[in-house]
Amino acid sequence: MKQSVLTRYRALAYVTGVLLILLTLGMVGKYALDIDGAASFTSVVSIAHGWLYVVYLVFAFDLGSKAKWPMGKLAWVLLAGTIPTAAFFVERKVSREIAPLIVAEGPAQA
Repeated sequence: MKQSVLTRYRALAYVTGVLLILLTLGMVGKYALDIDGAASFTSVVSIAHGWLYVVYLVFAFDLGSKAKWPMGKLAWVLLAGTIPTAAFFVERKVSREIAPLIVAEGPAQA
């Protein structure tokens, strides 16, 4: 497995996680605090999160299939982008698990 597979997964996990936190804060501002402008902020962030979550799904599935994860683990990693802050914890755990496998294979792998 190449380092690039892990790197792109990690990048999208962070982006998805940050956007989901922003979306959650926007929803609180829109519905609970009735802040002006929260509705437009929420709509922009929700669209960005939605599209980037699809890219996250593709990258996470690619990583999971190359790591030969069982379906339960793959499902948990895929759903991590829908639970605020879960993407950060799951990404950290996945990175610690996958990084030694990449080092063990070495740079000679195609």
